[in-house]
Order: sequence, then structure tokens, then C-alpha cells
Amino acid sequence: MTLSYDISGDGPTVVLLHSSVCDRRMWDPQLAPLHKAGYGVVRCDFRGFGETPVADGPFSDAEDVCALLDHLRLEQFALIGSSHGGEVALEVAALRPAAVTAVALLCAGMPGHVPGPALSTYARRKKALLAAGDIPGAVELSQTTWLGPHADDSVRDRVRDMQRHAFEVQRAAEYTSAPAGVDLARITAPCLAVSGAYDMADFRDIAGSLPGRVDRARHLELPWAGHFPGLERPDEVSEMLTGFLAETWPGRS
Repeated sequence: MTLSYDISGDGPTVVLLHSSVCDRRMWDPQLAPLHKAGYGVVRCDFRGFGETPVADGPFSDAEDVCALLDHLRLEQFALIGSSHGGEVALEVAALRPAAVTAVALLCAGMPGHVPGPALSTYARRKKALLAAGDIPGAVELSQTTWLGPHADDSVRDRVRDMQRHAFEVQRAAEYTSAPAGVDLARITAPCLAVSGAYDMADFRDIAGSLPGRVDRARHLELPWAGHFPGLERPDEVSEMLTGFLAETWPGRS
């Protein structure tokens, strides 16, 4: 398979999709709670992240994930996505509505979203730093932009490590993921769209708009969270996720 992945636990499958700042290691805090709740877990690294090399031609993260799920012969599964991984989760849920049983989105992106001023400014600053070869500066920009006030030093160091690795690997990249081109109205699974009060307005607005775009979506804002609540308060977020899944895709008792 193109994507590097791992499988752990036993029970109904939950697929974890990482952000474009991190890689599949961002889900380490959620593994044990999901296993304890009776789920099998699949994690993958998108191209140019973690253990997956950069692409040698045009590609779509969503189509890569679908290919992985076909390879694993998974007929039904729940999706949990963070940031860009949430955008990919929405695409997969629209492409495979009969297979997706539940969708949990943590500060997710959305297909077709037009970046607002703050997100555009961040992207320009990051691009300029990387063009100048200042990877340390780009790493610091990422962790100060995306982590909220409840992220401790160990979390900041983990995000730095994952982001630095991605920037170093992607220096050789010629291709970036293309949107799959989906209709969100095709999503039939229940959807929990989580936002963080300290996150950028783009992602708060996306989460707030999803109940109007996806029939069974509901929005929950965490008053303490930045862009990565699963890293900032892992125990609280793991309890929230397993509670949502218990309502929609029960684990093995």
C-alpha cells in the first residue's frame, strides 16, 4: 500500500486521520481509551508525513485512504479526523456513505473552504519561511499558531517534532493532495463537529456550519481548546470521542 499504517485493538473499526501539522503519532493519547472502549483502530500517515514518502505524481488523500480501506477489506468503519484529516474524513464519508458509520471532527477543514484573512496570513508566512530554508522558524510558527493555552511543554515538543519531520520530508515534494470533489449532502452518518474557542475563525466557522450541510451533524465548541484538543486535554477528548462512538458505533463489550 502507498500509505504507512498500523492496526491495533479488537472490535468495530475506527480510522484516525491526522492533521497537516502532525502525523499518525498525534493519536497516541487516544489509542488506549479506544481499545478499552472495545474498538479496533487503524491509523495512517498521509503522503509526505510520518513514515509515508512524498508522492511521485498527482494524488488525493481521500482516495489514498479509500484505497487503504479497500486493501484492509473494511466494509464498515467510523472516522475521526483532526484539521486536514477532518477534511479528508468528510470526503471519505461522502465517497463511501454506506460504509461510514460515524464521523467525529476535531477542528476540521472542509472541502472547498476559502481561507479567511488569518489563515491566509499564516499560509503566506509559512511559505516564506520555508522558501528561505528556515525550517525552525516555520516549526515555531506552526506550534504557536495552532496550540491553545492548555498545551504543556511536552505537547509543544511533540508537535514540533512531527511538524519538523513533515517539513523536512516535503522539501522534495512536487505534488500536493487534490480535493476529491464531493457533495457533503451524501453523508448519512451521524457527525460530531468539534471546535475550539481559541482556534482560528476558519475552523470555528466550518464546525458551526456543518449542521446546515450534513443532515445528522451537530456542533460542539470546547471553551478551553485551541486547534488540537486531542493533544491539549487528551483524557477529556478521549472520553468525548468514546461517548459519541458509543451512541453511534458501539464497541465490543
